[in-house]
Amino acid sequence: MNRREFVRNSGLTAAAVTILPENPLFASTKAEKVKIAIIGVGLRGQNHLDLLLKRDDVDLVAICDVEPRMLNMAKAIIAKSGKPMPKIFTGDDNAWKKMLETKGLQSVLIATPWELHKEMIITSIEAGIKYVASEVIIGITLQDHWDVVQAAEKHNAHVMMLENVCYRRDVLAALNMVRQGIFGELLHLQGGYQHDLREVKFNDGVKPYGGGVEFNEKGFSEAKWRTNHSVHRNGDLYPTHGVGPIANYIDINRGNRFLKLNSFATKSRGLHNYIVEKGGADHPNAKVNFRLGDIVTTTIDCANGETLILQHDTNLPRPYSIGFRVQGTKGLWMDVNKGIYVEGESKPHQWDPADKWLEKYDHPLWKKYGNDAQGAGHGGMDFFVIHAFIESVKRNLPTPLDVYDAAAWSAITPLSEQSIELGNATVEFPDFTSGKWMHRKPVFALNDDY
Repeated sequence: MNRREFVRNSGLTAAAVTILPENPLFASTKAEKVKIAIIGVGLRGQNHLDLLLKRDDVDLVAICDVEPRMLNMAKAIIAKSGKPMPKIFTGDDNAWKKMLETKGLQSVLIATPWELHKEMIITSIEAGIKYVASEVIIGITLQDHWDVVQAAEKHNAHVMMLENVCYRRDVLAALNMVRQGIFGELLHLQGGYQHDLREVKFNDGVKPYGGGVEFNEKGFSEAKWRTNHSVHRNGDLYPTHGVGPIANYIDINRGNRFLKLNSFATKSRGLHNYIVEKGGADHPNAKVNFRLGDIVTTTIDCANGETLILQHDTNLPRPYSIGFRVQGTKGLWMDVNKGIYVEGESKPHQWDPADKWLEKYDHPLWKKYGNDAQGAGHGGMDFFVIHAFIESVKRNLPTPLDVYDAAAWSAITPLSEQSIELGNATVEFPDFTSGKWMHRKPVFALNDDY
């Protein structure tokens, strides 16, 4: 028996999804509320703030931000909610460290620029916080990811990356189909982040969402920091939306793992052309040399024999798409054409409308909480990811997406940069679980309540 056969035979396949009981919404095993603080109440942090304020099982004790405009917007949201105003920390770049000294603080949510996540996660853990939720990603360098994993292990802390696409309704329905064997044994999966972000990356604040050609100190919101990554880096800068859901389909870190990776990048044209079109060829930013290739394609090999393709495509005109493809020995789902084909069920060589299948296999979590998720960001997905984190804190249980998931998904960025820098070389994928992946069981979306 070769290595792949051993891993495949010893891998743990999840049973058909559990039917969820009718528990009261936000039922708690504790009488007290979850005490939480937020670092970063910019536009993304405000989405999470709004969801937390809607919950009766949460006590928002503190918020921190260095931008007066964002703090004022956050305070207006809190005032409108009728909830008590939390303690405000601001004034300098280290104000968040003072906030971590807040007595009784159980959990922290981080919604700040990418380059700050690693330090904020680790410092929160070292301050005694046992539950940390971070917006994607969790680090910049490969060492950052090891540092976060080792800190969580040392202090027995839980780190959950807030990867919300894992909770998208069609994604969870497809997971239900995978676990019930509808597609057979999975062989190949695709996903990505294919989203025209040019207006986000060049946003001068004149319009609410984009329209300018400014970034860095002249930019507004994400344009202050996100665009700079496109200047200096070349790789898949945002892999988790695509890889998170498909990692759950094939039990990555829980009976399976990523083995090897290689990446290719096209030339860079989109951001420069946008500046010239909107601001003119004489605009100072038209002279910026953007390293990030407009389309970055990454291939990953897995221990159980599957292959993955991820694509990062944010600098060209296009409609939004994650580009999911989930293919097995009996059929496949492709979300670009909204089609599903199942051998023996579909007409030969013809796509079925995906809605027909996805409605039939709608995940119990969406059946139970779909009404509560209405109005939450990203089509309701934000509700589920916050709900899962808070319920984990309340029950003093591991989060359904853990630090090993966060590290494996997020580390694709520095690994893709390394591959491209080495002339598209295939690089080894680190095992952040240190061998535990062979014995860990799937847990995501199998809990009876989150």
